[in-house]
Amino acid sequence: MSALPSADLALVTCALTGVLTNPKQHPVPVTPEEMAAQAKEAVDAGASILHLHFRDQTPGLGHLPSWDPEVAGAIADAIRAACPGVLLNFSTGVLGPELSGPIACLRRGRPELAALNAGTLNYLKTRSGGAWAWPPMVFDNPVEKVEAFVTEMKALNILPECECFDTGIVRSIPLYQQVGLLGDAPSVSFVMGVASGMPAKPSWLPLLIDELPPRARWQVIAIGREDVWPLHRAAAERGGHLRTGLEDTFYLPDGGKAHGNGALIEALVKVAQDAGRKVASPTEARALLGIA
Repeated sequence: MSALPSADLALVTCALTGVLTNPKQHPVPVTPEEMAAQAKEAVDAGASILHLHFRDQTPGLGHLPSWDPEVAGAIADAIRAACPGVLLNFSTGVLGPELSGPIACLRRGRPELAALNAGTLNYLKTRSGGAWAWPPMVFDNPVEKVEAFVTEMKALNILPECECFDTGIVRSIPLYQQVGLLGDAPSVSFVMGVASGMPAKPSWLPLLIDELPPRARWQVIAIGREDVWPLHRAAAERGGHLRTGLEDTFYLPDGGKAHGNGALIEALVKVAQDAGRKVASPTEARALLGIA
């Protein structure tokens, strides 16, 4: 897949909060009010899409995920009130075969996009002493699970965004097309920087882009510290779309810690502009994605 012209519109996504990050230790938003305030900072800085996870609203338990549709709905409603026109992208990442929680959240919140985890990964990380950082786990996304989410997204007129953690998952995208699960212009995210997945190395980008179908839109989700910023620059220069936020990193290009999502988006917008890209407004993002 050839690189797009450098002046093309760049979609900028902010991943506001993530899955398990403890709000007592890091500045991640949890409540609808906090999510809306951080969303407005990100949108004012140039984000047109907000990727959302939802947290337990019980005091003291904001480090735990929630699939309560009323929590998802309250957060979506608060963000839409604070940021009219912004596009929402819900996570559907859940372990195991029980999909009712993510599906209930999609039905309640009606986001414009939703993450579609497109394949299975051994999700691993070690500490410096040689122990596992957490018990080894399988992030299981077999084809029947992918099919179930795609069917629901199609019924709700939600655009799937295929999250690919490894090269075999990237190469599955055209196979999903061939069996009719995905259309001819799929949205694909290269998730780079997970210890047991694809590394956050700019040198990998040409190889990954080469495996995409001709009309695919792609972005990089770069996980890590300040070393992810060269990868963002490479993505911007090659015509990719861009994402950052407190789910993905706490660190700015100079190595300093970000105290909110707005500063990360400001830095990413500068990366896009330095590459000669124009950052899409929410209206332009809707037109580019074919979303009313």
